[in-house]
Amino acid sequence: MEKLRLDRLLASTGAWSRREVKLLVRQGRVLADGTPVTSAEEKFDPSAVVLTVDGSPVLWERYTYVMLHKPAGYLSATSDGRGQTVLDLLPPDLRRRNLFPVGRLDKDTEGLLLLTNDGPLAHALLAPGKHVDKVYFVRTAGCLTEEDCKAFAAGLLLGDGLQCMPAGLEILQAEMEESQALVTLREGKFHQIKRMLAARGKPVRYLKRLQMGNLTLDSQLLPGQYRFLREEEVEALKNPGK
Repeated sequence: MEKLRLDRLLASTGAWSRREVKLLVRQGRVLADGTPVTSAEEKFDPSAVVLTVDGSPVLWERYTYVMLHKPAGYLSATSDGRGQTVLDLLPPDLRRRNLFPVGRLDKDTEGLLLLTNDGPLAHALLAPGKHVDKVYFVRTAGCLTEEDCKAFAAGLLLGDGLQCMPAGLEILQAEMEESQALVTLREGKFHQIKRMLAARGKPVRYLKRLQMGNLTLDSQLLPGQYRFLREEEVEALKNPGK
């Protein structure tokens, strides 16, 4: 494994800033295999060295994967002057790990959001050619019909010229005033589900993402809560065909 600068390595855990690491080194509180480190710029292979701070081992991982149950009212961004972002729901040590949302959910949309600092995985999940399924629960005004399902399956052409890929629409409940359904997309255009259902005369009242690829929203997570992905969940995202 490649060697990393000590200050960057320790800062990536979220426990310290790079400035704090420099101070720890000057105070002789950082040891590498039992020997005090003399420079925060010294490089180490984290898989081949035991680093300790004040006698406690440093737990380092190259990437972090967090499942967040996004509540309404938060922006899917790392920073935004218009309001709170999903990173504001995390504790300081996680916010310092350079996490970012994989894809986006509208401010008023709830549900599954993956946060990570693994750029290659994020690219693989979002690349148009990968066609990663995303499943949403939706409540709409009006009564959904089989004609709506057929229109989704054929690929809607919206009034602004957007040609949507074929999508799934599974009606769960259909009444004159309101319907419930599952929508499955393989792309993620701006406000796409809202635009598609509006084109069918059934505007969205509520939207929640339940699944992204092989990753399903943990039913134990309340809105605003998060947990780290399990090892098997990360592997399933990286190797969806296995």
